[in-house]
Amino acid sequence: MLQSLYIKNYALIDELHLELHRGFSVITGETGAGKSILLGAIGLLLGQRADVRSIKAGEKRCVIEAVFDLTGYGLDTFFEANDLDFDGASCIIRRELTATGKSRAFINDTPASVAQLRQLGSRLIDIHSQHQNLLLSQEDFQLSVVDIIARSDELRLQYSQAFKAYQNALIALREAREAAQRDHDEEDYLRFQLSQLDELHLTPGKQAEMEQEVRQLEHAEEIRTALWTAESMLSGEGNSRGSIEQLRECTRQLGAIAELLPAASSLEARLESCRIELRDIADELSSEAERIEVNPNRLQQVTEWLSSLYSLQQKHHTSTEDELIRLTEDFRRRIQVSENSEETLLRLENEAEQTQKEVLAVGERLTALRTKAACEVEQQMTLRLQPLGLPNVKFQVCIHPLPKPEASGLDKVEFLFSANKNGRLEPIASVASGGEIARVMLSLKAMISASVSLPKCPSSKA
Repeated sequence: MLQSLYIKNYALIDELHLELHRGFSVITGETGAGKSILLGAIGLLLGQRADVRSIKAGEKRCVIEAVFDLTGYGLDTFFEANDLDFDGASCIIRRELTATGKSRAFINDTPASVAQLRQLGSRLIDIHSQHQNLLLSQEDFQLSVVDIIARSDELRLQYSQAFKAYQNALIALREAREAAQRDHDEEDYLRFQLSQLDELHLTPGKQAEMEQEVRQLEHAEEIRTALWTAESMLSGEGNSRGSIEQLRECTRQLGAIAELLPAASSLEARLESCRIELRDIADELSSEAERIEVNPNRLQQVTEWLSSLYSLQQKHHTSTEDELIRLTEDFRRRIQVSENSEETLLRLENEAEQTQKEVLAVGERLTALRTKAACEVEQQMTLRLQPLGLPNVKFQVCIHPLPKPEASGLDKVEFLFSANKNGRLEPIASVASGGEIARVMLSLKAMISASVSLPKCPSSKA
């Protein structure tokens, strides 16, 4: 509750100190007396944008300060979260503006941001203006009034969670249907592409092997000639002595002088080791030469395989066989998904149906709670409006079922109103006068203040 308000050098006010007490306070005055200035000053405490033109002409600074009694408001968590001092009861909010355009805010003498003022102010003061009367024409506002009286917070949370799960299930089902349709339309195309790739029997490293083989097949004669020539030079041919036979003669010569020259024995052993190694090399050269063959048919097969590979790489915009292998698996997976789409769709349809049942079950409980609260709203509003110059008032809350579940529930709320004894009930926004709407809003706020901790502020009529 607002206990006191101090204003200095704001607009037309030199200095004002206003004390407020429990009960109903009214500030009246002619047009231009300054009632709206008070609300403007309070608005700055709520975090509204500061304007240096609000400072009284000729002054360098203005100050607005308010003291609130927050006993029972349950705002301890706000002060703890924002690291602000709080004794559990009293709260002081101050806003200072300077002619240079600087603005400072304080909560319990601790510097605070404008965002913190807005967050705290929204829970401290409720300023009712003519613009708020427009809320009566909004279905969401009418529904929120019924929910406040119904105290449906916990049930609305359950419904919100169930509705979110239902929406997610519907989205998953829609996407699966679209994907299934897309894959079904492309299935023949996918199978054709997969058959082309499967004909290659791709495995990691196969491209490099085939490219190496084609190079060997293209130069088979050249390779065989080089191998046989090297082998002949080592082994000898006809009456000529090759390197191996010459090494054998070298070892015999060194063996003959081994007793005369001790070092000859070591040299003989080393030459013999070289001869044995060269013999192995010569044999391997001979084997490789025999393995290499001129095979035009095999060359054609490998060339055609590589040509198909390069063509598919270009077609699918890939540069390596690994990318083609991954593409092959992707085609295979998509065909499998298409083949199993009916099973997947059935599962998702069951999930959507189950989540819908949960939404309807919670929604029906919420509707029952709202229906009970609607009767209470009707009774209270009639009792509150009659003393306000509407002795023949009729106020009805209609709850209409929605064609399908929505985020707010299974139904919408509509306030019907008639101020005349024999008048027909109509939507309040279409039949109530401005004065009647103002009285309805006042009665609504008085009613819901018993269910929530409504911020308290002196009423004002500009």
